Amino acid sequence: MTEEQGISKVTDIINDSKIGMLTTINAEGALVSRPLAVQEVKDDGDMWFFTGLGTSQVAHVRQDPRVNVSFGKNTEWVSVAGTAEVVTDREKIREMWNQVVEAWFPEGPDTPEVCLLHVDSDSAEYWTSPGGTAATVLQWVKSKVTNSRFSVGESGTVDL
Repeated sequence: MTEEQGISKVTDIINDSKIGMLTTINAEGALVSRPLAVQEVKDDGDMWFFTGLGTSQVAHVRQDPRVNVSFGKNTEWVSVAGTAEVVTDREKIREMWNQVVEAWFPEGPDTPEVCLLHVDSDSAEYWTSPGGTAATVLQWVKSKVTNSRFSVGESGTVDL
């Protein structure tokens, strides 16, 4: 798979999943994860999320910007490592605003609490299992019967 195809694979999995588990590092150095809806994924794997300025993810990113965002749907998964920044630019917030975000911030894009997290993606690892659950189970049974290593699908690492 070419680098371009790998990046496309990663962005397709993210776009199909919509909700990612954003992992940050807290003040004690522990990993903390929470679900966030991705608003936009750029062709280079960079991502945008809406959140609030008073959230733990914003506090964590301001202390240590290293993050991981993982996505999964059915038989495809991706884990993206990168660096996040808190963006309070009202113009950018208005540009990305949508009705789904309004459910969280009903007062609109000028709500002082609203901000964006921009993840500058460095690398991603992805896994796919073509054929769905049935094919995965069949491969598992085959590995048990033949006493061979379980192997199904494809995986790869992509620099973003």
